[in-house]
Amino acid sequence: TTCADAGTVGPASFERFLKGVIEPSRSRIFAFINIAAPGMTEAEQDPRTYDVQLSVDVAKRYPEHIVGHKIAHYWTGTQPYDSLHTPWANVDALMEAGRKTGLPVMIDWFPRPASQGYPARTYRELILEKTRPGDIHTHNYARHIPVLDMNEKGKVNPDIFKAQERGFKFDTGHGSGSFVWRNAVPAVEQGFISDSISSDLHNGSVKGAMLDMPNIMSKYLCMGVPLEDVVRRSTVNPARQINHSELGTLSTGSSADIAVLELEKGKFNFLDTSGGRLIGDRKLRNLLTVFKGRIEFDPTGLSYPVWEDVPKDNDYWVNQSGQFF
Repeated sequence: TTCADAGTVGPASFERFLKGVIEPSRSRIFAFINIAAPGMTEAEQDPRTYDVQLSVDVAKRYPEHIVGHKIAHYWTGTQPYDSLHTPWANVDALMEAGRKTGLPVMIDWFPRPASQGYPARTYRELILEKTRPGDIHTHNYARHIPVLDMNEKGKVNPDIFKAQERGFKFDTGHGSGSFVWRNAVPAVEQGFISDSISSDLHNGSVKGAMLDMPNIMSKYLCMGVPLEDVVRRSTVNPARQINHSELGTLSTGSSADIAVLELEKGKFNFLDTSGGRLIGDRKLRNLLTVFKGRIEFDPTGLSYPVWEDVPKDNDYWVNQSGQFF
């Protein structure tokens, strides 16, 4: 029923996104706005497009829609650093915007070794020093993230648990390239579970290993996470992370947003984004979605009457000539 767009648009493009996507949508849409003013484009590679003040102004102008700030994709390859493209340029700009608005930030990030006279860009510095409690790293089981300390025979990087203790948040952000069993399975077995389970929904991910939210939730079930915990990390937790604790719950007075899921038992294949397969014994399937008390998705007809029970004075019984049978 609810999603938070993660940096598709920046402060210069947000109003077009508001009019063209948020307002016409049948779902509730929030946004983390990209620190690059045009949004998720090549502009992310150019620190000159990082407009902190415009980001702050737009976020304050639309507090009912904007829930945070976002960065992604900056200097992830082997291109050299220089005086403009410094290791932490995007993170530093992002954090400044987050501090000025008091909103959380979401980070899509790659580690890099020291080069060109610049120091290494390390995961430890990101999650323990650069960020605040409540800030979020998305794609936490991606192949390029040092989830496991290979020098310690595959144990979870201890910095991750330290970051969780200080209130930093980790988000799945499955997508089409950010979830590998190699990282996820040992991490979950050792107690490192994403604080929020999310899709990273886009044109590529819906056609691949991600597919949809019930599919991702099923993966956590098959890694041994209890159903109640999977639901909490898919609803209550992300709602709290974006400061909308009135959502993601069925408590008295909350919006009537309901998903009816069926838990199937059997033998199922689940793919990661790098070509690995996990065989699981359970799978969630969405049967019904209610948004603000209105049924929006009912592919199996749970809300429909059996045809014989349709009242005789209902239009169902009218034939093509307009006569009741």
